[in-house]
Amino acid sequence: MNRRIEAPWLSASATQAVFAALEAGGYTVRAVGGIVRNTLLGLPATDIDFATNALPAQTMRLAEAAQLKTVATGLAHGTVTVISAGVPFEVTTLRRDVATDGRHAQVAFTDDWTADAARRDFTINALYCSRTGEIFDPLQGVGDLDPVRIRFIGSAAERICEDYLRILRFFRFTAAYCADGVLDAEGLSACIAHRVGLARISGERIRTELLKLFCAPHAVAVTRTLIESRVFSVLFAQTPLLGAFSRLVEIEEKLGLKPDPLLRLSALAVTSREDAAQLHSRLKFSAREFARLSEAASNGAGVVASLSAGEAKRILYELGIPAYLDAVLLSWAHSNRPTNDGAFLELATLPDRWTPPVFSLTGADVRALGIPAGPQIGELLAQMESDWIASGFALSREELLAELKARVGRMI
Repeated sequence: MNRRIEAPWLSASATQAVFAALEAGGYTVRAVGGIVRNTLLGLPATDIDFATNALPAQTMRLAEAAQLKTVATGLAHGTVTVISAGVPFEVTTLRRDVATDGRHAQVAFTDDWTADAARRDFTINALYCSRTGEIFDPLQGVGDLDPVRIRFIGSAAERICEDYLRILRFFRFTAAYCADGVLDAEGLSACIAHRVGLARISGERIRTELLKLFCAPHAVAVTRTLIESRVFSVLFAQTPLLGAFSRLVEIEEKLGLKPDPLLRLSALAVTSREDAAQLHSRLKFSAREFARLSEAASNGAGVVASLSAGEAKRILYELGIPAYLDAVLLSWAHSNRPTNDGAFLELATLPDRWTPPVFSLTGADVRALGIPAGPQIGELLAQMESDWIASGFALSREELLAELKARVGRMI
């Protein structure tokens, strides 16, 4: 593999300004980690991180001298955010671990690049490059890029015990980068041996890794191993439904839908509101995410392939397009019907062919007929809306107003 890279992000003036600022003080600075890895793999690159032998205070002084803004985002761990041309870059001083407890690490600054590389998780994440694109590879990580192999640095067991979240990162990176979705044998063995350590990791960190894993290109194969290795059972009490998960992935692909990690989690582990509540207690979802998980499970139970067109339109109207699609896709995934099933395909594509109309009556229409403000207005509107839905949304506003007037007349 090429030992030198050329990329727009590297030659960009904003990036080069950060290199120049620190090198002006006589320090070495290199881009590191995912940005280098993905560039070498020809994949999209996002955040640009730097490593340097300059101490945080020196980084801030030199950046500010070069008219770059700095933010002290993580001084205890050596990280300063340098903002160049509006772009944030995380610049971290070379570190070595002094002590770890399976969740956090105490670090000491160093000027040893190999020591900094050795404290990282996988060999392909311990890659650096200079401002001219020259690769610095102290741990021979480039050799694990073709074909991609997710391999722990040094002892897999030691790396895992430093931070048990690395178990899920191992699964997630394999799902994202390995063409066959097969996990490195030594790494998998260490993950199985130390899987109980995941119980010590916060739900927020676990949620982030799992949702990334579930939308990765080889999510099905790796999730199967996650279950078979009993790592899944350490995280959740639910019995995983790999078949539904696998079918949902295939359905999304057939429909040309973007992978939806939350919906995939629902297919895998949520069949009731109780399941959603248990996951929420562990993974600490946002209120919106929790509501979606809870509602998708219950709504999906009301969607079957035999729905008539009228019934499907009623459900679409009542739920709205996003919740309706969640219900259809989950019901389809949990059914025994094939992933090219015509009936479910009709249901899933209904929003493409029919836009739910807007109910035309309002409280003002009821009040105009002499009904005072109060619960009676809501009751009348609900009755009228029910009649409108039952008509197949065919009743016009004029017809609805005439029926409303007649009902109010019978009440007086």
